[in-house]
Amino acid sequence: MCSHSICLRSLGMRLRINPVRFVPIAAMLTNLLSRTLRYSQENFEECEQMRGRGVRFVVPCWHDELFPLLHLHRDQGVVAVVSQSRDGEFLSQVMARFGYKLARGSSRRGGAGALIAARKEMREHGADVVFTVDGPRGPRHKVKEGAIYLAAKTGVHLLPLRVFMSRSFVFQNAWDKFQLPWPGAHCRVVYGRPYLVPGILSADEMTLECLNLEEKLHQLGL
Repeated sequence: MCSHSICLRSLGMRLRINPVRFVPIAAMLTNLLSRTLRYSQENFEECEQMRGRGVRFVVPCWHDELFPLLHLHRDQGVVAVVSQSRDGEFLSQVMARFGYKLARGSSRRGGAGALIAARKEMREHGADVVFTVDGPRGPRHKVKEGAIYLAAKTGVHLLPLRVFMSRSFVFQNAWDKFQLPWPGAHCRVVYGRPYLVPGILSADEMTLECLNLEEKLHQLGL
């Protein structure tokens, strides 16, 4: 969940106001801050060349590194898998204002429906799909199965993604230690090498694929 959402949702709870009412403010603040950030993208050219050949991606990233991506990949028709929780409702409405399509669900609530919706968008509109693979509630930086399952079922490449911020405020009390970049921070966005996973996975194979993706994310950009 983006940092403005955390602050405004908390305020809404204290005032007993539906936090969704703060979505316009959160989107405005997110846009203003994002416009001050300095972005660099590593290994992006290879991904764009593949997309030019019709290749589509399932993009796994960490929940705490989401904020800079909202602006960077806005209005590109990317599908985001977002939790059906109250926090997820807030985040989904913010992301919609940046041109993202939403597939609502998680490993806990509505996960199958979200994967079906994401798969439909990929098939009908050639959309890429982004997952915060340790969301919606952690454990932090531990990969869950959704992104791998979708990539296996669709035959689409997994594209690991990391974001490294030169200066950020870390929400230490949040489960993901969410990072909010300071104005003017440099955001280094690193795209891994796309790869395919087998179309049929046993439970043990799925566990190994989760660990493999986890290692790729941890090593990316180092």
